[in-house]
Amino acid sequence: MTADASTAPPPGKRARNRAAVEAEILVVARRHLATEGAAALSLRAIARDLGMVSSGIYRYVESRDELLTRLIVDSYRSSAQAVRSAHDVVPADDLAGRWRAIGHGLRTWALRHPHDFTLLYGSPVPDYEAPADRTGEPGTAVLAILVTLVVDTRDAGRLADPDQLGLGVDSTATNDTRHQAVAAGPAVDLDAAVGPFLRDPMFASTGLDPAALAQGLCAWTLLLGAVTSEIFGQLGPVPDPDALFEVLLTAAGSTILSANGLPPTSP
Repeated sequence: MTADASTAPPPGKRARNRAAVEAEILVVARRHLATEGAAALSLRAIARDLGMVSSGIYRYVESRDELLTRLIVDSYRSSAQAVRSAHDVVPADDLAGRWRAIGHGLRTWALRHPHDFTLLYGSPVPDYEAPADRTGEPGTAVLAILVTLVVDTRDAGRLADPDQLGLGVDSTATNDTRHQAVAAGPAVDLDAAVGPFLRDPMFASTGLDPAALAQGLCAWTLLLGAVTSEIFGQLGPVPDPDALFEVLLTAAGSTILSANGLPPTSP
């Protein structure tokens, strides 16, 4: 019988020492991330800062790509924890409050950890491809919180009308699997757009229809864009970034919450 976590012996001294060194490597790597950028990360430079021979660091991190992956996974988990902590203290039936908590949780984390945010959502690092089997789950953890909110909003009958967003289902469609948006421009095939997401295990059990999932993805994309534009200064000097974010957060929330479910923006 395999011992569970409550009965398993604590890690030995060697394992604790290794964990401590690996944690210190990440601390120093984050300093380099802030000063040099992800593309310039160097295991040799990190080893030098640690007072370690350059060959010694490879006992703990096998390559620069492995270090980047660890930093990315750790950053995703950190951001998800920040969002979850903000979200989970809001009453479950306060749907608008939960949305605002998600938005403010992500923004606050990004402002406190701009270099980690840049690693996750900035320009790709040259010659590096994140392994999906390690970054996929932590990388969608915040989105998973938002999807739960969309499901709860639907179940409460407070989901925004997709027709008002140009995401209504085309009643003239003859193929039930082809959901087209009714908009003032060319029709959009919702099944082609979000069907692959609906077949993903993360979404498959939610029972969301294509329009509802598209609404959730719109909210997420608009929220991420609001935070990204602030972190990267894409809008130039902003006299009151807090006020602007409140407006953008409310607008993004309107893609999932009906008008009577959203509070007015702060003055």
